[in-house]
Amino acid sequence: MSVEPRFLQIHALTPYVAALLNRDDVGRAKRLPFGGAERTRVSSQCLKRHWRRAVDEWSFDQLGVPLAVRSRITFRKEIAEPLIAEGLPSDVVVTVVAALQAKLLGASAKAEKERSQKKGRQGEGENSSDLLERLDTNQVIVLGRPEIEFIKNAARDLAHDATAVKDATKAAETYVKENRANLEALSKASGLDGALFGRMVTSDYLARGDAAVHVAHAFTVHGEEAEPDYFTAVDDLRQSAGEMGSGLIATSELTSGLFYVYVVVDVRLLVSNLEGCDARGWHEADRDLASSVVEHLIHLIASVSPGAKRGSTAPYGYAELMMIEAGARQPRSLANAFLRPVSTRGDLRANAFRGLGEHLAGFDRMYGRRELRRFASIADPGALPADPAEGLDALAAWAAGLVRDGGDAA
Repeated sequence: MSVEPRFLQIHALTPYVAALLNRDDVGRAKRLPFGGAERTRVSSQCLKRHWRRAVDEWSFDQLGVPLAVRSRITFRKEIAEPLIAEGLPSDVVVTVVAALQAKLLGASAKAEKERSQKKGRQGEGENSSDLLERLDTNQVIVLGRPEIEFIKNAARDLAHDATAVKDATKAAETYVKENRANLEALSKASGLDGALFGRMVTSDYLARGDAAVHVAHAFTVHGEEAEPDYFTAVDDLRQSAGEMGSGLIATSELTSGLFYVYVVVDVRLLVSNLEGCDARGWHEADRDLASSVVEHLIHLIASVSPGAKRGSTAPYGYAELMMIEAGARQPRSLANAFLRPVSTRGDLRANAFRGLGEHLAGFDRMYGRRELRRFASIADPGALPADPAEGLDALAAWAAGLVRDGGDAA
Protein backbone atom coordinates (compact mmCIF):
# COMPACT_ATOMS: atom_id res chain seq x y z
CA MET A 1 0.00 0.00 0.00
CA SER A 2 1.49 3.34 -1.06
CA VAL A 3 0.02 6.69 -0.06
CA GLU A 4 1.03 10.32 -0.06
CA PRO A 5 1.77 11.29 3.57
CA ARG A 6 0.00 14.62 3.37
CA PHE A 7 -1.12 14.23 6.97
CA LEU A 8 0.43 12.40 9.89
CA GLN A 9 -2.02 11.60 12.67
CA ILE A 10 -0.43 10.83 16.02
CA HIS A 11 -2.44 9.08 18.74
CA ALA A 12 -1.18 8.45 22.26
CA LEU A 13 -2.50 6.94 25.47
CA THR A 14 -0.61 8.15 28.54
CA PRO A 15 -1.42 7.50 32.22
CA TYR A 16 -0.76 9.79 35.18
CA VAL A 17 -1.41 9.11 38.85
CA ALA A 18 -1.92 11.57 41.73
CA ALA A 19 -1.12 14.64 39.65
CA LEU A 20 -2.49 18.08 38.83
CA LEU A 21 -1.35 18.44 35.25
CA ASN A 22 -3.21 21.58 34.18
CA ARG A 23 -5.11 23.96 36.46
CA ASP A 24 -7.99 26.34 35.85
CA ASP A 25 -8.39 29.86 37.23
CA VAL A 26 -9.33 28.61 40.71
CA GLY A 27 -6.59 25.99 40.96
CA ARG A 28 -8.65 22.91 40.14
CA ALA A 29 -7.86 20.45 37.37
CA LYS A 30 -9.22 21.47 33.99
CA ARG A 31 -12.23 19.42 32.91
CA LEU A 32 -14.20 18.58 29.80
CA PRO A 33 -17.71 17.11 29.49
CA PHE A 34 -17.77 14.33 26.88
CA GLY A 35 -20.14 11.44 26.38
CA GLY A 36 -22.24 12.41 29.37
CA ALA A 37 -19.31 12.29 31.78
CA GLU A 38 -16.84 14.82 33.12
CA ARG A 39 -13.28 14.12 32.02
CA THR A 40 -10.01 15.53 33.30
CA ARG A 41 -8.25 17.38 30.49
CA VAL A 42 -4.97 19.04 29.57
CA SER A 43 -5.23 22.03 27.24
CA SER A 44 -3.49 22.05 23.87
CA GLN A 45 -1.69 25.27 24.88
CA CYS A 46 -0.22 23.50 27.89
CA LEU A 47 0.90 20.52 25.80
CA LYS A 48 2.52 22.68 23.14
CA ARG A 49 4.37 24.82 25.65
CA HIS A 50 5.92 21.80 27.36
CA TRP A 51 6.95 20.31 24.01
CA ARG A 52 8.47 23.62 22.95
CA ARG A 53 10.37 24.09 26.20
CA ALA A 54 11.55 20.51 26.72
CA VAL A 55 15.27 20.07 27.32
CA ASP A 56 16.52 16.61 26.39
CA GLU A 57 18.02 14.72 23.46
CA TRP A 58 14.85 15.25 21.41
CA SER A 59 14.42 18.95 22.21
CA PHE A 60 13.61 21.23 19.30
CA ASP A 61 16.68 23.29 20.14
CA GLN A 62 18.79 20.34 18.98
CA LEU A 63 17.69 21.05 15.40
CA GLY A 64 19.74 24.22 14.96
CA VAL A 65 16.77 26.48 14.15
CA PRO A 66 16.06 29.10 16.86
CA LEU A 67 12.71 29.17 18.57
CA ALA A 68 10.71 32.39 18.41
CA VAL A 69 10.54 34.91 21.24
CA ARG A 70 7.05 34.91 22.73
CA SER A 71 6.49 37.92 24.96
CA ARG A 72 4.70 41.21 25.60
CA ILE A 73 8.02 42.97 26.24
CA THR A 74 10.03 41.92 23.19
CA PHE A 75 10.32 45.45 21.76
CA ARG A 76 11.58 46.73 25.09
CA LYS A 77 13.96 43.94 26.12
CA GLU A 78 15.23 42.65 22.77
CA ILE A 79 15.30 45.87 20.71
CA ALA A 80 15.14 49.14 22.66
CA GLU A 81 17.30 48.31 25.67
CA PRO A 82 20.20 46.90 23.59
CA LEU A 83 20.17 50.08 21.45
CA ILE A 84 20.22 52.28 24.54
CA ALA A 85 23.12 50.21 25.85
CA GLU A 86 24.96 51.16 22.63
CA GLY A 87 24.72 54.80 23.68
CA LEU A 88 21.65 56.00 21.78
CA PRO A 89 19.31 58.37 23.70
CA SER A 90 16.38 56.54 25.26
CA ASP A 91 13.74 59.02 24.05
CA VAL A 92 15.00 58.75 20.47
CA VAL A 93 15.08 54.95 20.64
CA VAL A 94 11.56 54.71 22.05
CA THR A 95 10.24 57.09 19.37
CA VAL A 96 11.59 55.12 16.42
CA VAL A 97 10.94 51.67 17.91
CA ALA A 98 7.33 52.63 18.70
CA ALA A 99 6.85 53.79 15.10
CA LEU A 100 8.28 50.54 13.72
CA GLN A 101 6.18 48.53 16.14
CA ALA A 102 2.99 50.23 15.03
CA LYS A 103 3.82 49.69 11.37
CA LEU A 104 4.91 46.07 11.64
CA LEU A 105 2.25 44.88 14.07
CA GLY A 106 -0.61 46.84 12.54
CA ALA A 107 -1.69 49.02 15.46
CA SER A 108 -5.41 49.59 15.86
CA ALA A 109 -6.94 53.08 15.87
CA LYS A 110 -7.38 52.82 19.64
CA ALA A 111 -3.72 51.86 20.12
CA GLU A 112 -2.61 54.71 17.86
CA LYS A 113 -4.68 57.17 19.91
CA GLU A 114 -3.20 55.89 23.17
CA ARG A 115 0.30 56.08 21.72
CA SER A 116 -0.27 59.68 20.61
CA GLN A 117 -1.54 60.64 24.06
CA LYS A 118 1.49 59.04 25.70
CA LYS A 119 3.78 60.78 23.24
CA GLY A 120 2.16 64.09 24.17
CA ARG A 121 3.00 63.44 27.82
CA GLN A 122 6.63 62.64 27.01
CA GLY A 123 8.96 64.71 29.12
CA GLU A 124 6.32 65.46 31.79
CA GLY A 125 8.15 63.68 34.57
CA GLU A 126 8.44 60.45 32.61
CA ASN A 127 11.70 58.60 33.34
CA SER A 128 13.56 56.18 31.07
CA SER A 129 11.80 53.14 32.54
CA ASP A 130 8.37 54.70 31.92
CA LEU A 131 9.34 55.48 28.34
CA LEU A 132 10.43 51.91 27.67
CA GLU A 133 7.27 50.43 29.18
CA ARG A 134 5.29 52.22 26.46
CA LEU A 135 6.71 49.66 24.05
CA ASP A 136 5.07 46.73 25.85
CA THR A 137 2.22 45.15 23.89
CA ASN A 138 -1.18 44.19 25.25
CA GLN A 139 -0.83 40.64 23.99
CA VAL A 140 1.99 38.14 23.70
CA ILE A 141 3.53 38.44 20.25
CA VAL A 142 5.65 35.88 18.42
CA LEU A 143 8.77 37.17 16.66
CA GLY A 144 11.64 35.16 15.25
CA ARG A 145 15.25 36.10 15.87
CA PRO A 146 15.79 37.24 12.25
CA GLU A 147 12.79 39.57 12.54
CA ILE A 148 14.04 40.99 15.84
CA GLU A 149 17.43 41.71 14.28
CA PHE A 150 15.75 43.37 11.28
CA ILE A 151 13.72 45.67 13.54
CA LYS A 152 16.72 46.48 15.74
CA ASN A 153 18.86 47.36 12.71
CA ALA A 154 16.05 49.50 11.30
CA ALA A 155 15.63 51.34 14.61
CA ARG A 156 19.37 51.95 14.81
CA ASP A 157 19.44 53.42 11.28
CA LEU A 158 16.45 55.67 11.98
CA ALA A 159 17.79 56.79 15.36
CA HIS A 160 20.95 58.11 13.70
CA ASP A 161 18.85 60.20 11.26
CA ALA A 162 17.57 63.38 12.87
CA THR A 163 14.98 63.89 10.13
CA ALA A 164 13.66 60.37 10.65
CA VAL A 165 13.35 60.92 14.39
CA LYS A 166 11.36 64.14 13.81
CA ASP A 167 8.72 62.29 11.80
CA ALA A 168 9.24 58.75 12.99
CA THR A 169 5.90 57.42 11.74
CA LYS A 170 6.55 58.45 8.15
CA ALA A 171 10.20 57.34 8.33
CA ALA A 172 9.22 53.91 9.67
CA GLU A 173 6.66 53.46 6.92
CA THR A 174 9.19 54.39 4.25
CA TYR A 175 11.90 52.16 5.72
CA VAL A 176 9.63 49.12 5.94
CA LYS A 177 8.33 49.61 2.40
CA GLU A 178 11.82 50.00 0.96
CA ASN A 179 13.03 46.89 2.80
CA ARG A 180 9.92 44.79 2.35
CA ALA A 181 11.68 42.34 0.05
CA ASN A 182 14.39 41.80 2.65
CA LEU A 183 11.80 41.15 5.33
CA GLU A 184 9.86 38.72 3.15
CA ALA A 185 13.10 36.91 2.29
CA LEU A 186 13.60 35.91 5.90
CA SER A 187 12.61 32.26 5.53
CA LYS A 188 11.93 30.60 8.90
CA ALA A 189 11.69 34.17 10.23
CA SER A 190 9.02 33.37 12.80
CA GLY A 191 11.11 30.68 14.47
CA LEU A 192 10.76 26.94 14.53
CA ASP A 193 7.77 26.98 16.86
CA GLY A 194 6.06 29.58 14.66
CA ALA A 195 6.45 27.19 11.72
CA LEU A 196 4.95 24.36 13.76
CA PHE A 197 2.24 26.03 15.81
CA GLY A 198 1.57 29.19 13.78
CA ARG A 199 1.20 32.82 14.74
CA MET A 200 -1.38 35.55 14.25
CA VAL A 201 -0.36 39.01 13.01
CA THR A 202 -2.46 41.88 11.63
CA SER A 203 0.28 43.51 9.58
CA ASP A 204 0.90 43.18 5.86
CA TYR A 205 4.65 43.07 6.48
CA LEU A 206 5.15 40.24 8.95
CA ALA A 207 4.07 36.88 7.63
CA ARG A 208 1.07 35.31 9.27
CA GLY A 209 1.78 31.64 9.88
CA ASP A 210 -0.85 28.92 9.75
CA ALA A 211 -0.12 26.11 12.17
CA ALA A 212 1.26 22.98 10.53
CA VAL A 213 0.82 21.00 13.75
CA HIS A 214 -2.71 20.76 15.14
CA VAL A 215 -3.05 19.71 18.77
CA ALA A 216 -6.26 18.61 20.46
CA HIS A 217 -6.98 18.95 24.16
CA ALA A 218 -6.01 15.72 25.89
CA PHE A 219 -8.68 14.09 28.05
CA THR A 220 -9.17 11.00 30.17
CA VAL A 221 -10.76 8.05 28.38
CA HIS A 222 -12.86 7.43 31.50
CA GLY A 223 -14.79 9.63 33.91
CA GLU A 224 -12.77 11.96 36.09
CA GLU A 225 -10.94 10.51 39.08
CA ALA A 226 -10.15 13.26 41.56
CA GLU A 227 -9.92 13.89 45.27
CA PRO A 228 -9.05 16.86 47.50
CA ASP A 229 -5.54 16.74 48.89
CA TYR A 230 -5.41 18.00 52.49
CA PHE A 231 -1.88 18.94 53.48
CA THR A 232 0.02 20.76 56.19
CA ALA A 233 3.44 22.35 56.53
CA VAL A 234 5.36 22.28 59.80
CA ASP A 235 6.93 25.50 61.08
CA ASP A 236 10.26 24.17 62.37
CA LEU A 237 11.16 27.21 64.46
CA ARG A 238 7.77 27.40 66.16
CA GLN A 239 7.82 23.68 66.83
CA SER A 240 11.30 23.85 68.37
CA ALA A 241 9.98 26.62 70.61
CA GLY A 242 7.37 24.21 71.94
CA GLU A 243 4.33 25.48 70.02
CA MET A 244 1.80 22.96 68.71
CA GLY A 245 0.08 22.97 65.33
CA SER A 246 1.30 23.63 61.83
CA GLY A 247 2.52 26.61 59.89
CA LEU A 248 0.08 26.00 57.04
CA ILE A 249 -3.09 24.02 56.42
CA ALA A 250 -4.47 23.92 52.88
CA THR A 251 -6.14 21.77 50.28
CA SER A 252 -5.41 21.15 46.63
CA GLU A 253 -6.70 18.63 44.12
CA LEU A 254 -5.13 15.48 42.76
CA THR A 255 -6.31 13.53 39.74
CA SER A 256 -5.42 10.24 38.07
CA GLY A 257 -6.24 9.04 34.60
CA LEU A 258 -5.38 7.56 31.25
CA PHE A 259 -5.28 10.42 28.73
CA TYR A 260 -5.93 10.29 24.99
CA VAL A 261 -3.66 12.67 23.04
CA TYR A 262 -4.26 13.53 19.39
CA VAL A 263 -1.96 15.52 17.11
CA VAL A 264 -2.08 16.12 13.34
CA VAL A 265 0.89 17.20 11.23
CA ASP A 266 0.05 18.85 7.91
CA VAL A 267 3.22 17.72 6.14
CA ARG A 268 2.79 19.97 3.10
CA LEU A 269 2.35 23.05 5.26
CA LEU A 270 5.18 22.05 7.58
CA VAL A 271 7.63 21.86 4.68
CA SER A 272 6.26 25.12 3.29
CA ASN A 273 6.60 26.93 6.63
CA LEU A 274 10.13 25.66 7.20
CA GLU A 275 11.50 26.13 3.71
CA GLY A 276 9.50 29.12 2.45
CA CYS A 277 8.16 27.20 -0.57
CA ASP A 278 4.66 26.82 -1.97
CA ALA A 279 2.86 24.02 -0.13
CA ARG A 280 1.87 22.45 -3.44
CA GLY A 281 5.52 22.10 -4.36
CA TRP A 282 6.60 20.40 -1.14
CA HIS A 283 7.89 17.34 -2.99
CA GLU A 284 10.53 19.48 -4.72
CA ALA A 285 11.69 21.19 -1.51
CA ASP A 286 14.38 20.09 0.92
CA ARG A 287 12.56 17.94 3.48
CA ASP A 288 15.41 17.01 5.81
CA LEU A 289 14.50 19.57 8.47
CA ALA A 290 10.79 18.71 8.33
CA SER A 291 11.69 15.04 8.68
CA SER A 292 13.80 15.74 11.77
CA VAL A 293 11.07 17.94 13.25
CA VAL A 294 8.55 15.10 12.93
CA GLU A 295 10.91 12.60 14.55
CA HIS A 296 11.58 14.94 17.46
CA LEU A 297 7.89 15.79 17.86
CA ILE A 298 6.88 12.13 18.14
CA HIS A 299 9.44 11.53 20.87
CA LEU A 300 8.32 14.66 22.73
CA ILE A 301 4.65 13.66 22.59
CA ALA A 302 5.52 10.24 23.98
CA SER A 303 7.83 11.30 26.78
CA VAL A 304 7.34 14.93 27.88
CA SER A 305 4.89 15.39 30.73
CA PRO A 306 2.76 18.56 31.02
CA GLY A 307 2.91 18.65 34.79
CA ALA A 308 2.24 21.33 37.37
CA LYS A 309 3.13 20.76 41.07
CA ARG A 310 6.20 18.81 40.01
CA GLY A 311 7.93 19.11 43.35
CA SER A 312 5.03 17.51 45.23
CA THR A 313 3.61 15.04 42.69
CA ALA A 314 6.47 14.09 40.30
CA PRO A 315 4.00 13.92 37.36
CA TYR A 316 6.26 12.12 34.90
CA GLY A 317 4.74 9.57 32.53
CA TYR A 318 5.48 8.00 29.17
CA ALA A 319 2.91 6.94 26.61
CA GLU A 320 1.72 3.35 26.93
CA LEU A 321 0.70 3.28 23.26
CA MET A 322 1.65 5.43 20.28
CA MET A 323 0.01 4.98 16.89
CA ILE A 324 0.75 6.97 13.75
CA GLU A 325 -1.32 7.13 10.58
CA ALA A 326 -0.09 8.55 7.28
CA GLY A 327 -2.47 9.43 4.47
CA ALA A 328 -3.88 12.05 2.14
CA ARG A 329 -7.53 12.33 3.18
CA GLN A 330 -8.88 14.63 5.87
CA PRO A 331 -7.71 13.62 9.34
CA ARG A 332 -10.15 12.52 12.03
CA SER A 333 -9.69 12.08 15.74
CA LEU A 334 -10.27 8.72 17.41
CA ALA A 335 -11.74 10.45 20.46
CA ASN A 336 -15.09 8.80 19.73
CA ALA A 337 -13.54 5.49 20.74
CA PHE A 338 -14.03 6.87 24.25
CA LEU A 339 -17.38 8.58 23.75
CA ARG A 340 -18.66 5.99 26.17
CA PRO A 341 -16.34 6.27 29.16
CA VAL A 342 -14.04 3.28 29.40
CA SER A 343 -14.77 1.05 32.37
CA THR A 344 -12.26 1.35 35.20
CA ARG A 345 -13.14 -2.12 36.43
CA GLY A 346 -10.52 -4.72 35.75
CA ASP A 347 -7.66 -3.69 33.47
CA LEU A 348 -8.23 -0.06 32.47
CA ARG A 349 -5.39 -0.08 29.96
CA ALA A 350 -6.64 -3.26 28.25
CA ASN A 351 -10.17 -1.82 28.16
CA ALA A 352 -8.90 1.37 26.53
CA PHE A 353 -6.80 -0.55 23.98
CA ARG A 354 -9.79 -2.71 23.11
CA GLY A 355 -12.07 0.30 22.73
CA LEU A 356 -9.59 2.01 20.43
CA GLY A 357 -9.18 -1.10 18.27
CA GLU A 358 -12.92 -1.72 17.98
CA HIS A 359 -13.64 1.87 17.02
CA LEU A 360 -10.88 1.93 14.42
CA ALA A 361 -12.06 -1.35 12.93
CA GLY A 362 -15.57 0.07 12.70
CA PHE A 363 -14.26 3.18 10.99
CA ASP A 364 -12.44 1.02 8.43
CA ARG A 365 -15.60 -0.94 7.70
CA MET A 366 -17.55 2.24 6.99
CA TYR A 367 -14.96 4.43 5.27
CA GLY A 368 -12.27 2.01 4.18
CA ARG A 369 -8.65 1.95 5.24
CA ARG A 370 -6.58 4.38 3.19
CA GLU A 371 -3.84 5.22 5.67
CA LEU A 372 -0.60 3.52 6.55
CA ARG A 373 -0.61 2.69 10.27
CA ARG A 374 2.06 1.67 12.70
CA PHE A 375 2.13 1.51 16.48
CA ALA A 376 4.43 0.92 19.41
CA SER A 377 3.05 -0.28 22.71
CA ILE A 378 4.22 -1.29 26.16
CA ALA A 379 1.57 -4.04 26.35
CA ASP A 380 -0.30 -6.16 23.83
CA PRO A 381 -2.87 -3.80 22.25
CA GLY A 382 -5.12 -6.65 21.16
CA ALA A 383 -6.85 -6.50 17.78
CA LEU A 384 -5.57 -3.07 16.74
CA PRO A 385 -5.76 -2.74 12.93
CA ALA A 386 -2.22 -1.40 12.54
CA ASP A 387 1.25 -2.78 11.95
CA PRO A 388 3.68 -3.04 14.88
CA ALA A 389 6.94 -1.13 15.03
CA GLU A 390 9.89 -2.28 17.10
CA GLY A 391 9.63 0.42 19.72
CA LEU A 392 9.27 4.19 19.71
CA ASP A 393 12.60 4.83 17.98
CA ALA A 394 11.55 2.71 15.02
CA LEU A 395 8.08 4.27 14.93
CA ALA A 396 9.44 7.83 14.92
CA ALA A 397 12.08 6.95 12.32
CA TRP A 398 9.39 5.43 10.08
CA ALA A 399 7.26 8.58 10.19
CA ALA A 400 10.31 10.78 9.61
CA GLY A 401 11.24 8.64 6.60
CA LEU A 402 7.81 9.16 5.07
CA VAL A 403 8.31 12.92 5.25
CA ARG A 404 11.87 12.82 3.98
CA ASP A 405 11.04 10.51 1.05
CA GLY A 406 7.65 12.02 0.25
CA GLY A 407 5.95 8.65 0.76
CA ASP A 408 8.39 6.65 -1.34
CA ALA A 409 9.49 4.78 1.77
CA ALA A 410 5.95 3.62 2.49
